[in-house]
Amino acid sequence: MTSRRTKAVESQSNIDRDLSTRINRRTFASQAATGISLSLPMILSPATRKVLAAPAPSDRVNIGVIGVGDFGRRQHLGKLLLPNPRVQVVAVCDVDQLHREQAAIDVLTHSKRRVSQYKDFRNLLDRKDIDAVVIATPDHWHALIALAAIEAGKDVYCEKPLTWSIDEGKALVAAARRYGTVFQTGSQQRSDQYYFRQARDLVHRGAIGDLQRIVTHLGAGSSGGTIVAPQTPPASLDWNFWLGPAPYVDYTPERCHYSFRRFADYSGGRLTDHGAHQHDIVQWIIGADGSGPTHVEGTGTFEENGLYDTLWKFEVKFVYGAHGNVELTTTSDPSPHGGVIEIYGSRGHISVSRQRIRADDSSILQGPTGPEEYTSRLHESYVGHYTNWLDCIQSRQRPVCDVEMGHRGATISHLANIAARLQRPLRWDPVQEKFPDDDPANRLLGRAMRGTWSL
Repeated sequence: MTSRRTKAVESQSNIDRDLSTRINRRTFASQAATGISLSLPMILSPATRKVLAAPAPSDRVNIGVIGVGDFGRRQHLGKLLLPNPRVQVVAVCDVDQLHREQAAIDVLTHSKRRVSQYKDFRNLLDRKDIDAVVIATPDHWHALIALAAIEAGKDVYCEKPLTWSIDEGKALVAAARRYGTVFQTGSQQRSDQYYFRQARDLVHRGAIGDLQRIVTHLGAGSSGGTIVAPQTPPASLDWNFWLGPAPYVDYTPERCHYSFRRFADYSGGRLTDHGAHQHDIVQWIIGADGSGPTHVEGTGTFEENGLYDTLWKFEVKFVYGAHGNVELTTTSDPSPHGGVIEIYGSRGHISVSRQRIRADDSSILQGPTGPEEYTSRLHESYVGHYTNWLDCIQSRQRPVCDVEMGHRGATISHLANIAARLQRPLRWDPVQEKFPDDDPANRLLGRAMRGTWSL
């Protein structure tokens, strides 16, 4: 297949042409026959119509999907990749044999093609016919796989939170810039055309006066968890490979697959899970995509007797000294799924979430509201995010949530975790990306990796 970088110099007419007349009705029929739930909205936006339009076969992007467990298979493969004629899934990879076999069945059922299956992502990346990869593994694997993909010349879509640590994010940004990688972070709220973009635009045009402070409500993390005796891993799972760079621990079902988010060795808990989405939007609203706060302090509560060891409750405060001293507070206060962002200006207040946008002066809300059903709006944002990534693969431009934006948004969550653990005020240098004259805090920017794994 012709290199995506070579094709960048070709005409962009295929991107810009009117695609509304090219929806293939047989595509919808074949999707319905697969048994895969696509949750497509009844009224299709321009972004959705663009994705569903069939390009010439030579223009399709060959994709390998790394991590096809719950979210990788259900969301990325089932709802976004297989229904999209702009891409062709040619390989799937997972350290759990059952996951990769079921994903391969999904591709066969939908596309009538057999795809290669891999346990080791490095073998998938060795294939010269793969243009790009989608990474939907547990968080502690994101950086290593993305770095290897960048070095193999692949473009990347990586789920959020982009990294397990700040040092990993710095390494990813440097590598992506060195290789010219088109790298989209899976913070699809950037591509929401209804609520988050409207909130950002209202702030930027001064609708609520001078921006003063923002509060994110993320909801409490997980507490408890039953401590059980170690077990023999399932025969389908390579547990040692699943752990990878993380410290070794004997297998228990609670540590693996979805619930990995509750363990600090693999995730930052609620702060990085929901926080990665909302902190990305905060950075966007403040105008700090390539920057960050200058001060942080906070408190947090950890579960003392249960199995889970990420923060349960927290309140962390930031000051953006280089951006008008805007203050950010992130809390574990109750919130709907995904969290709520409260934005306060000198002349008003906006509240925004995935479910709605409100303002104390409702007359300033003039943007589109999108499909009434929440799941349809959410799907629209995912479709738009993929559309943007695929467009940029062809144009070689940076996508809407480029690797540095993903890194800087994740950094806020990582800083919150560090501040809550140390429970003392910290100064942060967003240019050097370190704590000035604070070795104990700087030691928490990364970790030594197990075995032969390293950045």
